Amino acid sequence: MNRIIISLVSLTFLFMLNSCLAQPHKEYSIKNKRAISKYEEAITAYGQYNSSLALVILEDLLQSEDQFAEAYFLMGQIYAEKNEMQKAIAPLEKGLSINANIFPMGYYMLGECYFSVAEYDKAEQAITTYTKMPKPNPNVHYRAQLILESCVFAKQSIKYPVPFNPINLGDKINTENDEYFPCITADTKTLLFTRLLNDKRAFEGKHEDFFMSERTETKNFNEGWNASLPVKSINTLYNEGAPTLSADGQTIVFTACELPGYEYGETRTGLGSCDLFYSLRTANGWTAAENFGVGINSSYWETQPSLTADGATLYFIRGKKGKGGAVEDPNIYFSQINEAGEWSEPAKVPGFINTKGREESVFVHPDGQTLYFSSDGHPGMGGLDIFVSRLQQDGSWSKPVNLGYPINTAANENSIQVTAQGDIALMASNREGGKGGLDLYSFELPESVRPRYVSYVEGFVFDSKTNAPLDGKLQLLNLSNGEIVAETFSNKSRDGYFLVCLPAGNDYALNVSANNYLFYSSNFSLRDFTPTRPYRKDAPLQKMDSGASIVLENIFFKTNSSNLETESHIELAKLIELLVKNQTMRIRIEGHTDSDGDEAPNLILSQARALSVKTYLESKGIAASRIESEGYGETQPIESNATPEGKAKNRRTVFRVL
Repeated sequence: MNRIIISLVSLTFLFMLNSCLAQPHKEYSIKNKRAISKYEEAITAYGQYNSSLALVILEDLLQSEDQFAEAYFLMGQIYAEKNEMQKAIAPLEKGLSINANIFPMGYYMLGECYFSVAEYDKAEQAITTYTKMPKPNPNVHYRAQLILESCVFAKQSIKYPVPFNPINLGDKINTENDEYFPCITADTKTLLFTRLLNDKRAFEGKHEDFFMSERTETKNFNEGWNASLPVKSINTLYNEGAPTLSADGQTIVFTACELPGYEYGETRTGLGSCDLFYSLRTANGWTAAENFGVGINSSYWETQPSLTADGATLYFIRGKKGKGGAVEDPNIYFSQINEAGEWSEPAKVPGFINTKGREESVFVHPDGQTLYFSSDGHPGMGGLDIFVSRLQQDGSWSKPVNLGYPINTAANENSIQVTAQGDIALMASNREGGKGGLDLYSFELPESVRPRYVSYVEGFVFDSKTNAPLDGKLQLLNLSNGEIVAETFSNKSRDGYFLVCLPAGNDYALNVSANNYLFYSSNFSLRDFTPTRPYRKDAPLQKMDSGASIVLENIFFKTNSSNLETESHIELAKLIELLVKNQTMRIRIEGHTDSDGDEAPNLILSQARALSVKTYLESKGIAASRIESEGYGETQPIESNATPEGKAKNRRTVFRVL
């Protein structure tokens, strides 16, 4: 973003030293009083933030006095602060050749300039020379050592480049304007991004808005995109940007600042420089933006959020507002939401991610264990590089891995997004051949830096009789250990739709509940499921009426036994919760078998299994008077016993409302 997002240009020169170049002195390296007077005019212009005038004065001065070392150093410093590194090199070299002792920081500054334009050998030489000078400045020791490490890393990376073939997303997404900060849903059908628009009505004649595009079904990620449309209910004549889109496409979290006026009837209240806001998707579009409030937001600068697939953890950048609208000391923070819907006090992510440099553009993959971000505080190619880190068992994050060259270059790389499947990444670039300015590109992510393989499940929650969509709470649990791996909600305004990301290769239990309805339970396997399409799992719910019944699909017994498997406790906990909330409800547990074996033993087994469930419920505090049990053996099949699938459905435990 322009003003409300951290500057993409990372000026790492530590010019807060207020070097002698910007202050008039009694003694200079030359004696020409007219030249000295001109130089001090340039210092005055520079001190008044008029760098252009200062450069004009210096150019004229050096035409007649070409041995004025201080003037060359000041010119180099001004160009460097303007991020015109290539222009800064020549005057710095000239000043050092005249008298290196006048400005001890000269070699350090020159090394920074060489590093920023990918002249790594020269950068290494300049920084090494600086470190050997008498009394090198301790404030730049960290950065100097980092540049030396980065030069070694960069030269090695160029020798061994990673595969990289970026593909422009095309005319439906990209325009002559800048497009950046992409985010995409788990099913890769919805793309949200920021576009910089020219608008005379806006402050400074331009502002940032959100645009969204939907993709038709196609195997090729770069095909099938429809024309992008503005997100009208969120966009204003001020800046909105750096969004995160929830995996199911139901929530947008983004950065915005307090609106400075009400000229166009727009209002937005902030807590600090810039805050995080959110909007929810409804049948009528997106809701008006709401501030996250105290807890997430503060008097500092909060920006560039990323929400985990389960919606339980929010990562974002926090920094202090610096000079000229830049952000100082940006680091990655996170906050977690509890069952009461309250966000925890944000804390820096533990581990090796945050540095003394800048961390930006954080993105947590739907696997919940892979974090991508940009930084200039780890060894890299120069500017901001993109890194990946993995969540460790102790809750910390691993040492970041650079994505490599040519994904990373001496320029700034950031705002990467990776699809749920982990093979395709998105990023913004202003490379040649684009539509104009920054465009959005996709590329195949190298295997070594891909996230964990993730599947995703989608479906609808609805009334089993009327088909009316419902707002339901969904829990997904790993059947092997009973751990809750995801919690989400269906959206009534979108036909009760839900989508949730899950790690592939596991068996899962699904529990769905809604007010005044019996819960729904089911189980499914993603062991061999390849997520080219979502795994479909609908949840029809029954009204809480007498006679209503549901199959407890996650009740498991040992073969030819009435002993409950421990995996059954997950399902039974939901039944206990229902009975506790509804103290007048009486139920009957019904046991059924398939037709294998003799009828009499099957009847006895079904009765024993129903009784086993009843006994378990009583052991957890449910009154015996509220529970009946009955076994029906093989007498009430719901499918044919001619197939293994039919037999599996006939072996069931049911609870019925009495």
